[in-house]
Amino acid sequence: KDPAKVAAQAIRVAERDGRDVVLVDTAGRMQDNEPLMRALSNLIALNQPDLVLFVGEALVGNDAVDQLVKFNRSLADLAPGAAAGGARTRQIIDGIVLTKFDTIDDKVGAALSMVYASGAPVMFVGCGQTYVDLKKLNVRSVVASLLK
Repeated sequence: KDPAKVAAQAIRVAERDGRDVVLVDTAGRMQDNEPLMRALSNLIALNQPDLVLFVGEALVGNDAVDQLVKFNRSLADLAPGAAAGGARTRQIIDGIVLTKFDTIDDKVGAALSMVYASGAPVMFVGCGQTYVDLKKLNVRSVVASLLK
């Protein structure tokens, strides 16, 4: 099935049922896999989501910066109309979610680099295995660990 059409159907059902939010998890789109990234670009173009979040592991340090930059570039380059010089009206990635944030130490600077490279804020950090373990980033804590 076409993921873009599945998402569109889910949005229609949610609207019909009075739901305000639909979460579409694209299950690990590798930034170097053009067919998967093209499918994601089509999903975004068809459904016009209010928010696109990049989810990455904090454990990989500065490799996460490279992943994010390539991911964002792939989405922009593969978007319908991009080859024809279509204008992007906004940043593709609206925010960042960093998982396994509770397991890092000196790699916290990668979070800062990701924000700088993408222009998107870190919206949540994962500090465990459940939904309640998603936390807002404590900026003061990050700055303190950078200044150690």
